[in-house]
Amino acid sequence: MAETLDLVIITGMSGAGKTVAIQSFEDMGYFCIDNMPPNLIPKFWELIKETGKVTKIALGVDLRSRSFFEEIQNMLAEIKNTGFIDTRVLFLDASDNELVSRYKETRRTHPLAMEGLITEGIRKERAILEDLKARASLVINTTNLTPRQLRERINEEFRSSGDTGFRIEMVSFGFKYGLPIDADIVMDVRFLPNPHYIKELRPLTGLNTEVSHYVMSFDETEQFYQNFLHLLQDIMPGYIKEGKSSLTIAIGCTGGQHRSVALAQRIGDELAKDYKVNITHRDKDKRKETVNRS
Repeated sequence: MAETLDLVIITGMSGAGKTVAIQSFEDMGYFCIDNMPPNLIPKFWELIKETGKVTKIALGVDLRSRSFFEEIQNMLAEIKNTGFIDTRVLFLDASDNELVSRYKETRRTHPLAMEGLITEGIRKERAILEDLKARASLVINTTNLTPRQLRERINEEFRSSGDTGFRIEMVSFGFKYGLPIDADIVMDVRFLPNPHYIKELRPLTGLNTEVSHYVMSFDETEQFYQNFLHLLQDIMPGYIKEGKSSLTIAIGCTGGQHRSVALAQRIGDELAKDYKVNITHRDKDKRKETVNRS
């Protein structure tokens, strides 16, 4: 396999933030699996090599026994001998006092102290993980970090250069079919001239050149497009700074066939010059489906 595979092993003290870390890697486009036993990793790796479609993988591994520790050490040694796998170990740690506090807040029992004190379980786990922590590519102490701060730190360390991980979902829709329930920003363009009343344009959609040209030919459309586009461009950095991984922008007209489609497509294409954008025209063909059923 010519392309290098990026493998991140996420481990560390129980309660130190592995769940938040896994979610952060998912947002960065990693294929993530949590709580995978180390002895299954080689078999999983063979499947990955056969498909050749996954290039970034993050595995959350809880080392709760000496045998698990030995297994993952052997697995890492085997992977190191391959020429196409870039392996890094992220170790998450926290002070004993902070770990005890987190267990008290969640009312969970430490996995190595099912019938004893939490502090005893933490002591046992530290002894098991001592060698692996020393060999880790990166150790992050989460004692004084909020979940958001931990995500930011992981993003700084593991995100590819130039990749913010931020994604825009641009959706056109028809108000007669209901608002998209997952929309963050909703814009109503029913105030614009409607191609529905032009006989030759009625069966077409906003993706057809004739309809798009008609919608964009009006001064009010161009003014709206420029103002709304500039607004979006101004606020995007704020969403990224706040740690939002995706933003859904919905543009609606009456039936979701003409005006909203044309504008969502144009705005989405423009934003795609700077961001990852996925454009969906939810109701574009609803009218045709209704006609066909009748």
